[in-house]
This record gives sequence, structure tokens and C-alpha cells, in this order.
Amino acid sequence: MHRIGYFLTDGFQVMALGTQSVFEFANVVAKEEIYQITNYSILGGEIRSSVGATVKTQQASSETLADTWMVSGIVDPSAHKTSDDELKFVKATAGGARRTAGLCTGAFVLAQAGLLEGRRVTTHWAYAELLKAQFPNTRVESDHIFINDGSIWTSAGLSAAMDLALGIIEKDLGEAIANKVARVLVMYHRRSGGQSQHSQMLEIAPRSDRIQVTLDYARSNLSGALTVENLAKVAHLSERQFSRIFYSETGLSPAKAVEKLRIETARNMVERGHHSLEIIARETGFRDRRHLREVFIRKLGVTPQSLRREAK
Repeated sequence: MHRIGYFLTDGFQVMALGTQSVFEFANVVAKEEIYQITNYSILGGEIRSSVGATVKTQQASSETLADTWMVSGIVDPSAHKTSDDELKFVKATAGGARRTAGLCTGAFVLAQAGLLEGRRVTTHWAYAELLKAQFPNTRVESDHIFINDGSIWTSAGLSAAMDLALGIIEKDLGEAIANKVARVLVMYHRRSGGQSQHSQMLEIAPRSDRIQVTLDYARSNLSGALTVENLAKVAHLSERQFSRIFYSETGLSPAKAVEKLRIETARNMVERGHHSLEIIARETGFRDRRHLREVFIRKLGVTPQSLRREAK
């Protein structure tokens, strides 16, 4: 039995509790109760979440033990002070735990408890600079969705905490179980920790269904010839009309949007590490491995090999 303790502070970001489903369904997939989850707070009893709903917790004390601690953040860490008792508890229990995770701005709690000195960490992109400023001896890498540095885990915005939890499942139970859990949760794909917080697929957000359908087609056919002519046919528009409407809705030319989608998909595949660079280049529409490398250096400032090593 692996005991997971969720340490919640007043006004905790309610989405943190969503990560409990990852462990719940790991038990379902594994067909045994591997993970046991308990919510704790410094005083116990009901504690208020960011949306006002309350959660029942057990009182955390010096005798409280867990193999993994998941420390929740709050919506705005610049306007909140964690109590001395809470920090003492986090610091004391982290020493006896297998790992301690700061979910989103929970990284601030870990930093205040003195657990992040010299560590590689991440947090929500909106507060990464604040974390750097307040804790200059912490190595904040703001463009990662989660980071595992020894016994310390940290995640970006709270949807990334789901990926962190899946990363823990993979460490404990292997990749096959983690992938099955992701499918049960209907996650679009399981992201590696090194993936960027900023998704081109979110930034390219057209207003009309016609252009959205075209983008969906492009994402599903990156290995093909995604010319303006072909995309215009999908949208049932002339090439001139399509280019004009596409630019007005996305701020990009069709060619530039396709390039961004290809780079992001290739980056995800490189970080996952399941395929050779030759296969990745072919599947995402690059001429060959050399072309993929040239584009990565020009657009990302890093080679695919370096990115894969970092993700591992």
C-alpha cells in the first residue's frame, strides 16, 4: 500500500483534488489498491477551497506519515502567507517521505519550507518570475509542465499536475499502466515533463468552425502535403478566400500555422522518446532527420537529441 497525503491550506486551488483521480484509476487499472489517499490540513476538519466549497481533512501532526506528499497551491501566492506551523509540517514530513510534490503554486510552499534550494523546479508561468525573485537559489525553469529533481516534484498550472501524477504512476508502476490510466481519463495525450507550458494548439484559436475543421484536418495529416490548395478544399473555399479568412482569424498564414503545429507535435514525440528521429520527421511532415534538426535549432534553439536527453 502506497500512502499519498494531500496537504491543503486555506483557499487551496480546488483543481488539485482532480489529480486524485489519477491514483484512483491506477488502482482500477492495476486491479488492486496500490494507492491510499488522505486529505490533511494543519488543524484538521473542514477546509475551504478556492471556489468556497469545503473538504473534510484529518489533522496533520508530527506523527503523520505518507510515502508521497502532494502540496496544493492557491490561486495567487503573492497575496497569501503560509503559516509557520504549516511550513514546519511540510519541511518535517518531506524528510521522511519518498517524494514531495508542489502542485502549481504549491512550489511556493515548498520553497518557503526551504525544500527547493538548488533544485530544478517549475510553477505556473504567471508566477515563475515571482518565484525566481523570492527564492534566487532555486533553479526555476518556467517552460516545463513538470519537473522531478530527486525527491522533489513540481508542476506548472494545475492541468499539468495531472501529468505530474501520471509521471509518478509511471515511476511506480511502469509506462504501460500510466498510458492505460491516461486513456481511462480520456486525456488527449500523456505529456512528458519537459513539454512547454505554452501550446501552439491553444494559441491558434480560430473563431469559425470552418477554419477549426481545417486545423483539425491539418493536425491529423501532418505527414501529408498541407498546401493552401489542399486546406482550402477542406474549408470549401477558394485559395484566396481561405488565406484571407485564415489570417484574419488566427493572425497567421496557413503555412506558418502548419509549421507551428508540425514543430509542436514533433517536439512532443521527441520528448516522449518512443520513436526514432527518422520516424518523427516522416510522421510530422519534415523531409528527413536533418531537416527536423535544422528547424529545431532555428525555431527552438536546441537539437532534437538535446531535447530528448533533457526530457529523460
